[in-house]
Amino acid sequence: MEKTCLVPLYLSQIKCASLPNHFSISFHSSQYIILLYVQRQSSSKMAASAAAVLVRYCLLLLCAAAAAVAQEVVAPPHDEDNDTVLQSSSSSNYCLSWRLGAETNNVRGWWTVPAQCCGYIQAYMAGSGQYQRDVDLIVDQIMGHASNVAASITTGAAGDEGGGDDGLDAWVLDVDDTCLSNMLYYKTRRSYGCLPYEPLSFRAWASKARSPAIPAVLGLFNYLRDAGFKVFLVTGRDAEALGDATRLNLLRQGFVGYHRLILRTASYRGQSGEVYKSEMRRQVMEEGYRIWGNVGDQWSDLLGHSLGNRTFKLPNPMYFVP
Repeated sequence: MEKTCLVPLYLSQIKCASLPNHFSISFHSSQYIILLYVQRQSSSKMAASAAAVLVRYCLLLLCAAAAAVAQEVVAPPHDEDNDTVLQSSSSSNYCLSWRLGAETNNVRGWWTVPAQCCGYIQAYMAGSGQYQRDVDLIVDQIMGHASNVAASITTGAAGDEGGGDDGLDAWVLDVDDTCLSNMLYYKTRRSYGCLPYEPLSFRAWASKARSPAIPAVLGLFNYLRDAGFKVFLVTGRDAEALGDATRLNLLRQGFVGYHRLILRTASYRGQSGEVYKSEMRRQVMEEGYRIWGNVGDQWSDLLGHSLGNRTFKLPNPMYFVP
């Protein structure tokens, strides 16, 4: 006769030398072991006694297993490779949170990307394609707003905000890393924002007029122009030093037909981006233009006054402009 008892595998490390006579142990599955009793005697009294011993022994083993689990006696083996993965995952999680904080303007006044996030930002901007996907998604939202505005103007449903065929419906677009990408400069000179900003080296880069267009924004620009909006390109670039190069760069990249390019003149040097761009928008609105949308990659493009109907922030975790 045979009798069995299932016991959790936690007990596989327990010594079995004290098992009663006629008992043996065998592994049954990944969760249990079988405690096996083989009756070699024919006496029913002996069988009953052995069965009682088996039950008591199983109960003791089960109690020991429960105690071991409760006290976490059986510890997982240490894995140094796993530690490395966890540390890498922790750093990546921090950098994701940091980028979110920067993009939502909760992290301010930073001049370089945190050292532990240099690889993460490089991968985000140029390696994974996530930056381009983020830009595409945001531009889709801008296009939706622009098409709704255009339709409401055409049908006369713009309401108190006006709109019509007077040629005064406008949009404002930033230039650097909104219309034109400076990623090549930030890759070679600033390691995607991990090194401090160098005004002279950036001026030398911008004077070459080689910044490529951001494709989704070029498509947006063409739509706005063709829909009859007046597009104002407002940039903090110095008018005297970079005016001609900026116009040439925009022309080379297909930004043709904008209403006005506004550059920083001598009287506005030294002002913060927020103050300067607010003043430029105010002047545009004082001319009678209705700003239906304002697009930029920096919060200083989108804060202050004279903001227009709606603002849109494009991603840029490489630098901060106050």
